[in-house]
Amino acid sequence: MTVDILIGDCRARMAGMPDQSVHTCVTSPPYFGLRDYGCAGQIGLESTPAEFLAAMVEVFREVRRVLRDDGTVWVNIGDSYARAGGATDNTRDPRSASIARQRDVQQKCLVVPDGYKSKDLMGIPWRLAFALQDDGWYLRQDIIWAKPNPMPESVRDRCTKSHEYIFLFSKQPKYYFDQDAIAEDVAPSSVARLAQNINDQAGSDRVPGKTNGAMKAVARNSRDTFKREGSKRGVAHVGQNMGTHRPDRDDGQWDIAKRNKRSVWNVATQPFKEAHFATYPPALIEPCILAGCPEGGTVLDPFGGAGTTGLVADRLKRNAILCELNPEYAEIARKRLQADATLFSDVRVSDPLAGAA
Repeated sequence: MTVDILIGDCRARMAGMPDQSVHTCVTSPPYFGLRDYGCAGQIGLESTPAEFLAAMVEVFREVRRVLRDDGTVWVNIGDSYARAGGATDNTRDPRSASIARQRDVQQKCLVVPDGYKSKDLMGIPWRLAFALQDDGWYLRQDIIWAKPNPMPESVRDRCTKSHEYIFLFSKQPKYYFDQDAIAEDVAPSSVARLAQNINDQAGSDRVPGKTNGAMKAVARNSRDTFKREGSKRGVAHVGQNMGTHRPDRDDGQWDIAKRNKRSVWNVATQPFKEAHFATYPPALIEPCILAGCPEGGTVLDPFGGAGTTGLVADRLKRNAILCELNPEYAEIARKRLQADATLFSDVRVSDPLAGAA
């Protein structure tokens, strides 16, 4: 297995990759108007949100080409507020050595973008989701990253922001998704409730499906199967060919100790001592890689940054390809990966200006 770090603009570097060569893409693009990563041509410092979204659509068109037909894309992105003096959010790291550059970014954005009012939440994540949907991607889910330890905000007219989005996209309506790999443990009380045999409760005053005791009486079979007689869900709804609960369905075999992963993920942020902004925590993207890429497959991150995607992919025995515009961040990623004690992969750095290393 390998982790390839490709230095340069992700659009140009992906252009050299074969069609349908990666299984999934997991990435966190630069947020609009918030940070200066110190490289000419960087995405995120466009004059308007429309220009930013156009650049992002261009990036993900190239992602679509290199992605397998059964592949998925997982995009983590936060929002920002319009204000005279620049867009702002709560994710800036005041400890960074490049904080002066961030102040410069704020000073350059002296005009609220057209179509917005000062203090407007700009809705960049959803605007990006809809832009990619309009460009042909299937928008499959919005996942909430809930942060139990958000950055404090000195605001008095709204709540402190403690969440971001992860959007799941696919190229086709059917795609690779390993549901079992990210299944969650069911609470012990739910396991006990679901394991009850309703027939053993004949003659009791407990009514099936009703909470008239300390525990809700539910037949094990009602969760193990979609097979039903006379269920109102046997009738097809708009957009369905047939109903869900029908007498002609086979009995299912479900593990009552597990449940399908929910769409709100509680993951604490983690500090990163190197000079890089907004590295997402490894625990946040583990489910994305487990569900989206089989072991031995390849994960792509067009905005590789400090290498977190490569680090997690390697720990999960997947290959990774990281694109990074800034050579300094690429070096941080290389050192971080090679210092990891569990490294399974060879780390290769490719810089078209300096030759392959």
